[in-house]
Amino acid sequence: MVSILELSGISKSYSGKVALNNVSLKIAPGKIVGLLGSNGSGKTTLMKIAAGLIAAASGEAKVVGQLINKETRAITSFMPDRPLTESWMRVEDAIHFYTDFYADFDRTKAHEMLAFMKLNKRDRVTSLSKGMNERLQLTLTLSRNAKLYLLDEPIGGVDPVARAKILDAIVSYYNEESSIVVSTHLVRDIERIFDEVIFIRNGEIVLQDEVENIRVSSGKSVDEMFKEVFAE
Repeated sequence: MVSILELSGISKSYSGKVALNNVSLKIAPGKIVGLLGSNGSGKTTLMKIAAGLIAAASGEAKVVGQLINKETRAITSFMPDRPLTESWMRVEDAIHFYTDFYADFDRTKAHEMLAFMKLNKRDRVTSLSKGMNERLQLTLTLSRNAKLYLLDEPIGGVDPVARAKILDAIVSYYNEESSIVVSTHLVRDIERIFDEVIFIRNGEIVLQDEVENIRVSSGKSVDEMFKEVFAE
């Protein structure tokens, strides 16, 4: 089986500061994977390399067996930690923009998600709360028929009601032939949706395992294991 995402010996530094150090991992199809680490651990750098937005200094990065390039960017849907929408847009303008920009954007799915997220297509983007804006960004990201979805801190700074809605949408609307990687440091709130987790600390992978294996072998929740690993 070809991995959806495969990183081999990936390293990256900024101004002499190591962001990723010899990172290797594989993510199989049909997985929702948590990329878990504290701020500054290397999560966003890893996500941007996987999305094809920045290049690694060394190592190989592949999506569905292809070295990351323009072709793989066409099958990778990235939700950054800052909105991609413009301030002049209404919700429906954002849908039109993504429809024009991405050949794989599914307008029917987008409108279903807008209803699920309780978003009004006539609302201005600037009038949306942070939680509503996160719901919109997630709608835009998941409405593409991609192979790899990358969600960078999708529940950061939003209230518990919005978090629950966002997590339900991730589970309900992703394509099961694809995989989703969700980066977060808010482990307790989100671990229920993960099939697998990757712990990253100081630019290095310190654990990658199935959630069920962690619970059975350690008798701990992912959140408890996360606190134990990152307290060291």
